[in-house]
Amino acid sequence: MNDFNEIETLRQELTQAGYEYYVLDNPVMSDYDYDHKLRRLEELETAHPELATPDSPTQRVGGQPLEAFTQVAHRVPLESLQDVFDFEELEAFDQRVKGAVPKVEYVVEPKVDGLSVALEYEGGLFVRGATRGDGRVGEDVTENLRTVRSIPLKIPNAPPRLIVRGEVFMPKKVFHALNEERERRGEALFANPRNAAAGSLRQLDPKVAASRKLDILVFNVQYAEGETFSTHEETLNYLRDKGFKVIPHYSCDSVSQVTERIAQIGEGREAFQFDIDGAVIKVNSLSQRETLGSTAKFPRWAAAYKYPPEVKSAQVVDIVIQVGRTGVLTPKAVLTPVRLAGTTVTNATLHNQDFISEKDIRIGDTVLVRKAGEIIPEVLSVVEDKRPEGTQPYFLPKACPVCGAPVERDEDGAHIRCTGAECPAQLLRNLAHFASRDAMDIEGLGIAVMENLVNAELVKTPGDLYFLNEEDVAQLDRMGKRSAKKLLASLEKSKEQDLSRLIYAFGIRQVGQKAGKILAARFQTMDALQNAALEELTAVDDIGEITAQSILDWMASPQSQHLIQRLKEAGVNMTAAEQGSDQRFAGMTFVLTGALEKFTRDEATGMIESRGGKAAGSVSKKTTYVVAGEAAGSKLRKAQELGIPVLTEEEFLELIK
Repeated sequence: MNDFNEIETLRQELTQAGYEYYVLDNPVMSDYDYDHKLRRLEELETAHPELATPDSPTQRVGGQPLEAFTQVAHRVPLESLQDVFDFEELEAFDQRVKGAVPKVEYVVEPKVDGLSVALEYEGGLFVRGATRGDGRVGEDVTENLRTVRSIPLKIPNAPPRLIVRGEVFMPKKVFHALNEERERRGEALFANPRNAAAGSLRQLDPKVAASRKLDILVFNVQYAEGETFSTHEETLNYLRDKGFKVIPHYSCDSVSQVTERIAQIGEGREAFQFDIDGAVIKVNSLSQRETLGSTAKFPRWAAAYKYPPEVKSAQVVDIVIQVGRTGVLTPKAVLTPVRLAGTTVTNATLHNQDFISEKDIRIGDTVLVRKAGEIIPEVLSVVEDKRPEGTQPYFLPKACPVCGAPVERDEDGAHIRCTGAECPAQLLRNLAHFASRDAMDIEGLGIAVMENLVNAELVKTPGDLYFLNEEDVAQLDRMGKRSAKKLLASLEKSKEQDLSRLIYAFGIRQVGQKAGKILAARFQTMDALQNAALEELTAVDDIGEITAQSILDWMASPQSQHLIQRLKEAGVNMTAAEQGSDQRFAGMTFVLTGALEKFTRDEATGMIESRGGKAAGSVSKKTTYVVAGEAAGSKLRKAQELGIPVLTEEEFLELIK
């Protein structure tokens, strides 16, 4: 088989496998075979770039980061729907429809709580995708939508031009996994899947969007050149035949059937892989839709039924404290079981001390509970006339319930946090940060390996990593002797990292990469940093009093001292690298923008900092140079407005030489 034929065969096999997995939810090809074939296709397309096509499965990984999104005018407006909040309003909607078209059939669909988009195809190829925006103008998010694997990049027997509308969403299980990962890294959690989907789709770096595993359900043909349809159901069947993942839908002959179906969707909402915030009712006949028309805001032939939030009472049996992976102490109310939004609720988050004090929630109280956004159970208020005698106001503990270390309040006063550097509750998050690329850069130590090490009780603090032995590691799930040897070699190599990386790896609050470098350059050794007084720390550039106090508190902790001693015993480097003699960029600030081809941004930043300069993220009057790659956008424009010198990659390299 020649390369051309092999490329075509691989594309067909991978496209079909993707359709079966992401659209039909019926995987036939194993993940191993899929990954193996995809790698082979990437190799062939790299060797034969002239054979690359925009509909290849390799195009779903995400391209170069963008500077900004461009605007797109929708050929057909993406209208919003009029809300109805009870069955009386639904009856009124039905009467208005029947006033114009006496005999009507409806289609009822779950209303996906996601982000509405338009997908455009020309000659069967996916060419553009845009957000709804204001309904008439949206943002071009084509590159991010290419990463949504349930969107076909090519459709068969296509009209010259086709525009379809759908709802991008983050599946519930993906949302929970993403938040768990963000919690490990100490990042802010997404409030709900809709926010997560919207934030992912509007990432300027398509590779980030690709990692979020978004999905889509299409629910409307906006425009189909040369095609004619008589009903909405017919258009949905047409879209399914073209390979789209179509919204679940139900035909109803009367408004009474519509109300029954809405109730069924509401009761069964937990079974959907996506969140819903209502149900959509549409007139099925397209000619009747033409007769009904639209108002200035909404189509007259459709409505969105919004489920009322259920509010029920339950008793607070206990208040327990959970210590999250970022060290935050979160109080949780243990409740008598109550049925809400299709599930049995036995607990509700109480957020923080301020929330508890404001509502005066006590153990033994009867409280009103609902599901916020149909997802997270929350306490609305206390039923004070049902409060038992002898109850006491509740206050969070002053020591971590897991490790016993002191707790402290965040600067903004919202959260109380454990200060223990070796707190077991924070172990996975601390390990993930410690081993990350910008910290100790321990290759091969991913989350799955960390979890195995922790579950096997081989690692209880980051310092234990350096005392692992090959035999124990090799026995872990999915490791083996070869992987164990590689991990131990990577750990050994990480011992040589500069002091600045180690300081950052500790995860001291307020101390990021930049502060780690500044502190290492100023104090040179870990011992000197440990013994530094508040006045010495605040005298360092960019180290304020809050950061300095955070460093002092961390260094004073017995757990922190034990960790440092453990690392010293393992032979981890505790001194700063000697400053290079080349300090030509001292006092200069560089900003990198656009797609760089000759080096990555991290590599360029390293070149700048090793010569005494700084790399900043935004352009200001203090910027010395802007280094601009392809498709440079707003930063380049601002540099030109301020008269700041702009360098090409070649000119930057000449400056380095």
